Amino acid sequence: MDIYPLTAFVFSGLIGLSLGLIGGGGSIITLPVLVYLAGIDPPSAVGMSLAIVGATSLVGAVFHYLRGTVDLKKGALFGGFGLGGAYFGSGLTRLVSGETLLLIFALLMMAVALAMMLRKGPPRIERASGPTDLKKTAAAGLAVGVLTGFLGVGGGFLIVPALVLFGGVEIGAAIGTSLVVIAINSAAGLFGQIQFHPLDLKMTAAYTVIACLGTWMGARLGEGASPERLQKGFAWFAMAVALFLIFKNQGTIIR
Repeated sequence: MDIYPLTAFVFSGLIGLSLGLIGGGGSIITLPVLVYLAGIDPPSAVGMSLAIVGATSLVGAVFHYLRGTVDLKKGALFGGFGLGGAYFGSGLTRLVSGETLLLIFALLMMAVALAMMLRKGPPRIERASGPTDLKKTAAAGLAVGVLTGFLGVGGGFLIVPALVLFGGVEIGAAIGTSLVVIAINSAAGLFGQIQFHPLDLKMTAAYTVIACLGTWMGARLGEGASPERLQKGFAWFAMAVALFLIFKNQGTIIR
């Protein structure tokens, strides 16, 4: 077997492991792994990323549900608003080159990494959860859906505060509920992507199964670990990957 696909399989397990350990943000390295280690073209890699992110999020959501930390009704409501956005976002992938797609992704990755580096302890949310604000929930759900469908990322770093501030979800249930939203949005985005970029089903299934196993292991290992240290370490790694993507695709800026 070629060393690069083999390495990609290893990293798929690490993607799942990071998601299980640190939650939102852990799956953001999926797209660059598929492009640079598995040798998949960026548009097709977005579809594969959606399959992997959606499946691992579903596995994580089940763990949280068993712990009683998921609000299924409000998660389905937020995810429902994101369905159209995710499908629309999947169509945007056709409008940009692979290099431009990766550059936009790199900028998002840098923003997520910086947010993780600067965060001190659990994310602070100024207002406790309350009644659902349907207009703001719809707007936030739609925006996150577009992001998911376009770049193949979950967007958990945006979903968690939106669920609490606008969706009326209790803070303790926000992370688990966000995984439900990510799974819904990923499914919608994947449906849109496969109409234009057919997936290698065997390879996608293999990467997804390995990532799901990694998520299960990460959830078990993370029970006694320090989430702050894990997030800081992952943030530095994500920043390095983002800088690599910018370096590899800098021609998009120069032209």
